[in-house]
Amino acid sequence: MTIAQSAAAQDGVPGPEEDPYIWLEEARSDRALAWVEGENARTMELLAGDPRFDMLKNEALAIFDATDRIPGVSFTPYGLVNFWQDATNPKGLLRLTTLDSYRTDTPQWETVLDIDALAAAEGREWVFQGMNCLPPEERYCLVSLSDGGKDAGELREFDMETRQFVEGGFRLPESQGSAQWVDRDTLLVSRDFGEGTLTESRYPFTTREWKRGTPLAEAPEIFRGEPTDVSSGASLLRDSSGTIHGRLARRGLSFHESAYYWWQDGDWQKLDLPTKAGIAGIVDGRVLFSTDVDWETGGQTFAADSLISADLEEFKADPNGAAKSLVWAPAERQTKQGLATSADSLYVNLLDNVRGQVLKFDFADGEWSVAEVALPQNATVGISAASDETGEVMFSSTDFLTPSTVYYSADGSNPEPIKTSPARFDAAGMTVEQYEATSADGTKIPYFVVMPEGATKDGTNPTLLTGYGGFQVPRLPGYLGATGKMWLERGGVYILGNMRGGGEFGPNWHQTAIRENKQRTWDDFIAIAEDAIARGITSADHFGIQGGSQGGLLVGTAFTQRPNLFDAAIVQIPLFDMLRYHEIGRGASWIGEYGDPRIPEQRAWIEPYSPYQKLLENKDYPSPFFWASTADDRTHPAHARKGAARVKELGQDYYYFEDTQGGHSGGVDNEQRAKIQALQFVYLLQRLAD
Repeated sequence: MTIAQSAAAQDGVPGPEEDPYIWLEEARSDRALAWVEGENARTMELLAGDPRFDMLKNEALAIFDATDRIPGVSFTPYGLVNFWQDATNPKGLLRLTTLDSYRTDTPQWETVLDIDALAAAEGREWVFQGMNCLPPEERYCLVSLSDGGKDAGELREFDMETRQFVEGGFRLPESQGSAQWVDRDTLLVSRDFGEGTLTESRYPFTTREWKRGTPLAEAPEIFRGEPTDVSSGASLLRDSSGTIHGRLARRGLSFHESAYYWWQDGDWQKLDLPTKAGIAGIVDGRVLFSTDVDWETGGQTFAADSLISADLEEFKADPNGAAKSLVWAPAERQTKQGLATSADSLYVNLLDNVRGQVLKFDFADGEWSVAEVALPQNATVGISAASDETGEVMFSSTDFLTPSTVYYSADGSNPEPIKTSPARFDAAGMTVEQYEATSADGTKIPYFVVMPEGATKDGTNPTLLTGYGGFQVPRLPGYLGATGKMWLERGGVYILGNMRGGGEFGPNWHQTAIRENKQRTWDDFIAIAEDAIARGITSADHFGIQGGSQGGLLVGTAFTQRPNLFDAAIVQIPLFDMLRYHEIGRGASWIGEYGDPRIPEQRAWIEPYSPYQKLLENKDYPSPFFWASTADDRTHPAHARKGAARVKELGQDYYYFEDTQGGHSGGVDNEQRAKIQALQFVYLLQRLAD
């Protein structure tokens, strides 16, 4: 027994070797599934038996299945492609329309692939995961299908002309990984090829070049990373016309660090890039780089979060010697949130103090020009689609109380609104305010508060606080839809926190709250809760918290560190046992975010906050509601299962629900999603409003 394990045992908390619930880590064992069945029945009786459950579920389902939703589309040579789920097509339809038809209130759609029909014909619980097509014609595509919503999926070749899977075409069995078209008869494949081809995180680290008509097992290996990588593989550097300019390879050294290689003169040449930088694409004959750290190269320094470019032909001739120049650098409290390219322009989606902006860049006469795209101010805006064939672009805009609008532009200029979603709840009189809380180390942490009409700051408002705070992922204002209908209309207050560890203010906002400093994220969340109470927005008796995945860990740390601050805690598809997370699911891939509990120094960062080990006797917890998915092969349901089992052992109230389908995102169809939403809001109403 190690010193750390001995200390845990002395505190009455089981170390990994003494864990009485380790059997719940077997996702589909008979014993574990019997436990799940019993817990589901108990929770359904407690929550679905509430007379409000059916009403809430029907409200959610009406929103999720609404036929007047805005269909999200992608530009293709065949028209606009959309994936659609509704009451008639719960597993979904892949379908096509024209731009002219899309502009109308009732577009005419042509079905390309019916996932419900495919699932029925094959007796599988197929979930559509997307497809990638061979440019520039994009006739032949690789369709990804997951059985039950797992991240792992199988790939099948599909013909957009015939609307059929290609008989005898490329087909890859279920696995993590990817495949990329080289030409009509060649793929680069990164998959599970058997023993010795998966990393500790259970992702592929080899790539093979597979020719049509040959056995995959005999395909030659073209790149191999290391088993200690998170994942590794080779890919192609293509421009918007589909032209291949070379081969790249990437080794994922950690979740946040990579090493890149360029194929040249018959060998892989390592690129002189920071491990927190990478290649972002090609536009206007320039290769683009993005960096999350300051980058010193060629006698100049580019600030973290900058975009940099080099001449494409110079790069191909000498990838490490090509001269670099600045495209864009962030101002204070700015960060880029995504890039998109049309046939001839680069678009950068920015956050400026958590408000959206889109910039259009073009390179001509040796320099970059930039123009702001005319979109609503003080909203969350973004690039929803861009055409590789033309300059066409679609943008989106939304906020907490304003339904989404989609804008179209033929060339990126003067976008016009072409679709606006109907309102899903009555927002009349509701307000949105932004405040700052002071965290334990003095840092100011922003958060948004959505108050329904009639709410007063007297400490009695049922209030839901949510957030994420990890992996440089931002949480942004977006139309509340079902939450507005099910919660705000019933008098609930909604709070969204922007803690360190997220991506709201760029890479430094993330990097200052990882590994040995991860407690800062939990401190920020608690500070927001304390600030909301101090302002009279709510009080502990009416305060609930909610988060999923990393956000589930956030909620777990909050209610175990400050159980008296909340009266409800929804722990969704969480990380929870942080002393064994590297052993469960694909947890080892996140060591770059949290640290490695096998290393004593790093275990010392993690052990003080790991929620599972902090569920102790003689503490009164806020009756947490854990939920997970059996099919989740990313965070694994064991985290939620073990948390619930431990609370039960302590003799305290709790709730547990596990959907047998759905993967990491929850339900795979709208019926399942509505059920999960209704269970959560009944729980919140019972705990905070009744």
